[in-house]
Amino acid sequence: MAWFALIARDMTLSPDRVSPSLVYLEACETYQKQSYRNRSYILAGDGVQMLQVPVVHAGSMRISEVRVDWSTPWLVRTRRALDAAYYTSPYYEYYRDELFGVMSSRPDRLWDWNLSLVRFILDKTGIACSLVPTESFTAPGSVPDDYRYVIHPKRPDTVLRDLGLEKPYYQVFSERFGFTPGLSVLDLLFNEGPDAVLWLKRIQSAERTLSGKSAGCRR
Repeated sequence: MAWFALIARDMTLSPDRVSPSLVYLEACETYQKQSYRNRSYILAGDGVQMLQVPVVHAGSMRISEVRVDWSTPWLVRTRRALDAAYYTSPYYEYYRDELFGVMSSRPDRLWDWNLSLVRFILDKTGIACSLVPTESFTAPGSVPDDYRYVIHPKRPDTVLRDLGLEKPYYQVFSERFGFTPGLSVLDLLFNEGPDAVLWLKRIQSAERTLSGKSAGCRR
């Protein structure tokens, strides 16, 4: 969620203009284990659940070279988990088939898997963004707005709080668990649909006449 919130922060969204943000994707780093590069979190009936893409790698490998492990039925389990968690959410049925189509493309590399999902989410949320893979590795902290190692499941971050996004939106199991922040952006998409970008841009409901023009109706 935090990563997409940062992308949305830097795009211009107004009644007469949508200007995309520019995002550099780190394509030359060494693969980081136990990071968001191969996992995300959703809210299920029994609480927060991790979804993970198993990978095949040997020692130190560039992120763009890491392969997805298709030897186990993890994709079937992931589909079932999403169905169980979001079947009753307001917008899941509108995105489900296309999302599963993207997931079922079975790319060989984790990089291609992630990129296809990122593009799907950008399209469905209405976030305008130009993605540019890096051609060489840059040391952490040497460029502005470097969040490569800030947003990490093992380390707390203040991105959503700093952006003023520690606010609730509808969640299927909120009556059971209360509002759960920091989940996958898919949680926001399935529950807010085309208004997801307005939540990320902190646009109040009274101003949501923008949604038909910028985020579009159901894509």
